[in-house]
Amino acid sequence: MYLIGFINNLFEGPSGLILLIVVLLLFGAKRIPELARSLGSALNEFNKAKDDVHRQITQAAEPPVASVPAPVAPATPATPVPPVSEAPVSHIPPAQQETPKA
Repeated sequence: MYLIGFINNLFEGPSGLILLIVVLLLFGAKRIPELARSLGSALNEFNKAKDDVHRQITQAAEPPVASVPAPVAPATPATPVPPVSEAPVSHIPPAQQETPKA
């Protein structure tokens, strides 16, 4: 925890200006943008890897979602169904029906 505070205070005040001059003398004005670009791309790659690991962990923790199949339309019958007769149907068998007496 103290290291983070030290690094934060390092760039404040005159010490930050001295550090900037030392970096400029060591690397030169032409080399600093290249270093900044490479640092930015390394940080971007690190963030992508971190997000990928986080995504893999959260997907492994979630239970799999059961997929429900889509409803299937009923199939048409292979043989045609005969049309329904419109004649009245007698519920009494023919043997038990009374015949009219004349």
